[in-house]
Amino acid sequence: MKTIQSEPRVVILGAGFGGLRAAQSLSKAPVKVMLIDRNNYHLFQPLLYQVATASLSDEDIAHPLRAILREQENLEFLLANVTGIDLHSQKIFTDTDEIPYDYLILAPGSETNFYGNESLSQNSFGLKSLQDAHRIRQHLLMQFEKASREINPEERKALLTFVVVGGGPTGVEMAGAISELAQVVVKKDIPKLDVREIRIVLLEATDKLVSHLQTDLSNNTVTALSRKGVEILFGSKVVDYDGEFIRLDPFQTFPARTLIWTAGVRASGLMDRLGLSQAGQNRIRVLPTLQLPGFSNAYVIGDAAYVENPQGKALPMTAPVAMQQATLAVRNILADIEGTRTHPFAFKDPGMMATIGRNQAVAQIGKFRFSGWIAWLIWLFVHLIQIIGFRNRLLVLFKWFWEYIFYDRTGRLLEDQVFKDKAMNKLTH
Repeated sequence: MKTIQSEPRVVILGAGFGGLRAAQSLSKAPVKVMLIDRNNYHLFQPLLYQVATASLSDEDIAHPLRAILREQENLEFLLANVTGIDLHSQKIFTDTDEIPYDYLILAPGSETNFYGNESLSQNSFGLKSLQDAHRIRQHLLMQFEKASREINPEERKALLTFVVVGGGPTGVEMAGAISELAQVVVKKDIPKLDVREIRIVLLEATDKLVSHLQTDLSNNTVTALSRKGVEILFGSKVVDYDGEFIRLDPFQTFPARTLIWTAGVRASGLMDRLGLSQAGQNRIRVLPTLQLPGFSNAYVIGDAAYVENPQGKALPMTAPVAMQQATLAVRNILADIEGTRTHPFAFKDPGMMATIGRNQAVAQIGKFRFSGWIAWLIWLFVHLIQIIGFRNRLLVLFKWFWEYIFYDRTGRLLEDQVFKDKAMNKLTH
């Protein structure tokens, strides 16, 4: 066992799935814990698209961190922006403090990756934060309002064309949710608007939706989305978008006032400033034990960590990976304190699922595959139990029940600023 004069300090950067799991796993450990995040809440990102499409509200999927952790006596939460990290002197720099540490867990998450395309970053919508979800929701609702007053058929067509880029789970769920918002809610709320004019397009650069799914489930996803009126264009790569026209490679252009980008994420920009070896999506290369090479007291977990599976492929940037890595990072830190050996990371894949809309989902759990209503129930149950806070679970369950019974959505409120100058709608990233 190492000789320790006082309880070591473990600093955790990021309160997403991995960071929060790490903090809670240290609740009974002989350490002092500091959790740092720029937000004072934990966000359940898998349901962000439902905030963006007016099914849920902010408080349904976000829970105050201090409320979650108030009973953990060895933990201090710091609301701050991290501006730098000195791995040699073992210090974290924030906009307010300089914080020393004995052990560090980096779990800063990820951000939307536009792959250096300025036109996309300036004119399309990402979906990684509550602010992103707000902008999408306000924009979608305004397009329907504008189209209901527009007399020019070409302009109305552009207003009612909604493009989602990226055929992963988020893109599939977003496209399906927009379809249901349009075909069910808008049809009732704005009867003068002909919903047959609404066009929803899902663009995927490869030849398969939700690539990690087995082919039959991927095909089921295509069928279910098509029945909802979603056009799926495979082999479509967006090369430019000016807010009015989308240009695809090769040589295809069409008008659309809405482009939602779910085609890629990259590790948090904080990782770029560490000067460490990075792999695809700017993720940091770590040892099998999740430690940083050359810094045995620093760990990287979640979306920021580059770890390969036994087949040599990078593990996905998902919540299950982050939470399992958090558990191991804590185990290895405690092992180091006690002077025992650390362990390598081995991911246990819990499966993958995506919902396409009402009574429609696909789920792949081990060797079992489900689609349709059964998969939808599995999806509902899994997501409901993962939401932090009993109150939040009740709110979400109630709203899902209300929407299922009455075909209605409660979150479709427009804020005043959307009526101001058009420049207010320009996005900044």
